[in-house]
Amino acid sequence: MDLSDIKAVLLDMDGTLVESHAAVERAWRTWSAEHGVDPDAVLAVAHGAPAETTVRRFLPAAETGIAAARQLALQYDDLSDVTAGPGAAELLGTLARRGLPWAVVTSADIRLANARLAAAGIVPPVLVTVEDIAAGKPAPDGYLKAAAILGVPPATCLVVEDAEVGVRAGRAAGARTAGLRGLEADLTVDTLADLARLLG
Repeated sequence: MDLSDIKAVLLDMDGTLVESHAAVERAWRTWSAEHGVDPDAVLAVAHGAPAETTVRRFLPAAETGIAAARQLALQYDDLSDVTAGPGAAELLGTLARRGLPWAVVTSADIRLANARLAAAGIVPPVLVTVEDIAAGKPAPDGYLKAAAILGVPPATCLVVEDAEVGVRAGRAAGARTAGLRGLEADLTVDTLADLARLLG
């Protein structure tokens, strides 16, 4: 895929820019045990989606708000093994050298996003969280908002994701998509370092 006309890069956080898989899984397994829900069933659909969206699939609507807040609470302080994702430094260095604007678009709330990004040593110029939009992934709202803040048409943005719901959100926004670790998208790369080389 020709990336020469890309004007901005919009990055998912968990599993893409930040390696937090173990922390996410620990939180969902603890939450599932507390609520008597099959953790494997939860983990099969939780990745990349807002906590409330996942909770709604397993609990009655009346319990969704409190249960989703509990799930997030389990994640806030679990940062022991949260790091920058493989190739993140290379990609961000390439974006800086090329003068390409970038943003983080995440299904996390602002508290969790700031905690994980800080643990990974990453300070994004633009951060769009689930609290900034009406609908989370797979809706396009987050990516559309990030493109608008950066002042770049969505069609000239590259959305980088590790989850199918995120690729769907990027495509719905009209952006081109890059999937990590075999995820089907317009472009598939193993790591962010591979993407850095393609953008270099």
